[in-house]
Amino acid sequence: MNLTAILMTKTRILVIEDEPGLRMGLVDGLVSEGFEVAESADGKAGLEAAMAEPFDALVLDLMLPKLDGFEVLRRLREHRNGVPVLIMSARGEESDRILGFEYGADDYVVKPTPLREIVLRLKAILRRTTSGGEGLPEKVAFDGIEVDFPSYSMLKGEERHGLNRKELELLRYFLKHKGQNLERSKLLEDVWGLKGVRHTRTIDTHVFRLRKKIEDDPENPKNIHTVRGIGYRFEAVNVTYL
Repeated sequence: MNLTAILMTKTRILVIEDEPGLRMGLVDGLVSEGFEVAESADGKAGLEAAMAEPFDALVLDLMLPKLDGFEVLRRLREHRNGVPVLIMSARGEESDRILGFEYGADDYVVKPTPLREIVLRLKAILRRTTSGGEGLPEKVAFDGIEVDFPSYSMLKGEERHGLNRKELELLRYFLKHKGQNLERSKLLEDVWGLKGVRHTRTIDTHVFRLRKKIEDDPENPKNIHTVRGIGYRFEAVNVTYL
């Protein structure tokens, strides 16, 4: 389903925010923009709602009672729930932003944020997530590995591995840019939406995890190669679209 179709069928947003005034204003504003909105006032209730019902996106605060936002996000991704998440927090340090992306957030804004910006960022997230598979089918096989994008998993031999959202998006990006030397800054911008950020271990952490799942010998990789001083290059043979 493309973005236009999603918006025509009332995009469902879950707002998880404990501050009553801010939550009410955000919910009312999103409803006025044509979204269908549910709300939760703490992390535990928000997590339960996100796991129980289908939402098109979440707006998630970090400093929440019962479960903080990082823990909500971690548990969502642990259960392979790939709902797009926009973190909206008063915590504006780069370390918090990077941690949010490492846990699987799709975007991060610092309070106070104008409603119009939140709406635009939500639409951008929806656009990326609904068109992210453009140019690739739902399943791709390469070098004895079968990747199933809709199920957030890959099959290597007889062993199936789960992939979190960012691992899947990174692998998709590698497949679409096979054989190219990819700069870290380019990966951060195109996969994580982090423009102008250069010094972060986010990419290295996700590459390390992918290598453990894909490579027979992660210390001597055949697929994901480090290009010193630049970033990474993905190589694969026998790529088949299923």
